[in-house]
Amino acid sequence: MSYAYGKCFDPTGARHGIPTFPWKCAPDGYFTYRQLRARNLRPGGQPIAAQVLRPRYRRGPLVAHLYRIDQAKKVRPMTPAKWAALAKANTARRTCPECGLDAGYVIPTSLGMCVPCAYPEEQCAA
Repeated sequence: MSYAYGKCFDPTGARHGIPTFPWKCAPDGYFTYRQLRARNLRPGGQPIAAQVLRPRYRRGPLVAHLYRIDQAKKVRPMTPAKWAALAKANTARRTCPECGLDAGYVIPTSLGMCVPCAYPEEQCAA
């Protein structure tokens, strides 16, 4: 057993407080949040059941929390009100505060306005 593997292997949770496994060595029945979402599931309020650690050189380890698949619940479907709110938020992200027009893309937060408003002198040179 390597040193890094030994630091990440704690199935009883004595060292880390919850059962801990090395990267890609989680037992069956445990999934990360992304793996649950890929299966149209959500944690459903359950606590973190275990974790997976991936040691890194000169930095803290990467941590992935694991949830039990048997306690996961189905993802709730979007309601018409949620779809409307999402459309309104996306429209706001595309609307330039300077000229008030739909830019056709999400306005970068670094500029705070559409590109023609941010760089008007470059538009005349073309």
